[in-house]
Order: sequence, then structure tokens, then C-alpha cells
Amino acid sequence: MRREVKRSVKIDYVEEPLRQVRIWLTRAEGKDQALLDSLKPRYKEWKAQGYLPVVFESGESKLEDDMYMLLKHNYDLMKQQRRKEREASR
Repeated sequence: MRREVKRSVKIDYVEEPLRQVRIWLTRAEGKDQALLDSLKPRYKEWKAQGYLPVVFESGESKLEDDMYMLLKHNYDLMKQQRRKEREASR
């Protein structure tokens, strides 16, 4: 994995399992329209080279709260799936 830093933007080049360019933005960078516009030509370059640009942006809420809600949501989906499987096997 190669890493590049533009301002405080972190850019990781990942070859396996998918060719991705992962761009990590802070909350402030995600709101910086000039910065976002400056990345657009780079997206085209990366796509032409066979990479998929993926942008990760810091959120507004606490990570713990979001993780809890994600885990709860996934747990609820698993319960629904199991209930459907039981009903189908009757």
C-alpha cells in the first residue's frame, strides 16, 4: 500500500483485493469546496488507471454511538432473517 499526503488529506493506494484509492478527509476538509474540486481531476486519473476512488469523511457524531446503532441494526436484520427462515421451514 502506498500513501500520499496532500495537506492533511491522507490518500492510500490499495491493490488487493480491489484496486482502490482511499481518500481520508477530516470534517473540515469534507466541507472545503476548493479542496473537493481539486480532487475531481485526480478521480478521473485514478479511474483511467483502473483504480476506484473511495472517499471517507469524518462524521458529525460520536463513533461509539454510530457503531452501536450499526450493530443494533445488523442484529435486528439477523433476527428478521432467522424469523423468516423458521416460518419458511414450517
